Amino acid sequence: MTLVQLEYIVALDTHRHFAIAAENCFVTQPTLSMQIQKLEDSLGIQLFDRVKHPIEPTAIGAKIILQARLILNESKKIKEIINDEKNELTGDITIGVIPTLAPYIIPLFISSFIDKYPKVNVKVSEQVSENLIDLIKREKVDIGLIVTPVNDESLTAYPIFYEEFLAYVSHHHKLFSESTINPSTLDTDGLWILNEGHCFRNQTLDICNVNRPNSYSKRLKYESGSLETLKRLVDKQGGFTLLPELVSYDLDKNDRSKLRRFQDPVPTREVSLLVKNSFLKRKIVEAIHNEILINLPATLVGQKKGKIISWK
Repeated sequence: MTLVQLEYIVALDTHRHFAIAAENCFVTQPTLSMQIQKLEDSLGIQLFDRVKHPIEPTAIGAKIILQARLILNESKKIKEIINDEKNELTGDITIGVIPTLAPYIIPLFISSFIDKYPKVNVKVSEQVSENLIDLIKREKVDIGLIVTPVNDESLTAYPIFYEEFLAYVSHHHKLFSESTINPSTLDTDGLWILNEGHCFRNQTLDICNVNRPNSYSKRLKYESGSLETLKRLVDKQGGFTLLPELVSYDLDKNDRSKLRRFQDPVPTREVSLLVKNSFLKRKIVEAIHNEILINLPATLVGQKKGKIISWK
């Protein structure tokens, strides 16, 4: 049994496809298949059920692969110790980010981060919350930029900032005449929301006190795929939507006039970096955390918590 063979079975478990696993291990598919077969022969067990599509580990294979992940993580600590001693950040990193954050936070810090750490190669992947959490747990994404809290003991969240929810209201909507909005008395007529799968959709329904599916289907008519689309729908068709505070910093004067804040306790979301507990490159997490803070609008840095709206 070798570390290389363990890397191959972990890659196959992660990608559930021989060709993709081989590509990610920078070897040919026959090489990867041969080494996995040799490992199975030496152990006297079958690690994968090759009949299923996509391929799946057997019951005993899943246990072996879990241990293989632990062994590989422990072996990587040697290199991490050396890098820590050199105070050097190197290697590849994949950052996953939810769609309601991606267009507004990634451009703030990614260029300066890459310039500051030239030996770190960054890949950014946009994912909805549930997919992103699954990818982090399966180690296909290293770090998530996501709304927390996330109730999973295998993951650790590092809060970065708190941002308010704001109402974006058409000039023709009755809420436009309000200076602030009381969510407990909010009439949801004309509300535009995101499609299923977006955590921001669930938070919007929570703030607007729409807790029952049958209530939602009768009272809320419109859904869309992005915050920018929702904003344009308000501009062209009327009604209102909710936006996270970070979006507001890119609005022009006319659009900012359509923003309305909520009354206390102000609905707020917590934005964090999320990693698997076994993730080793904690200095990279710290570096990304600091780079985001440096580039955030000053009014967001150190902002107090409001009423935290869970993403679920």
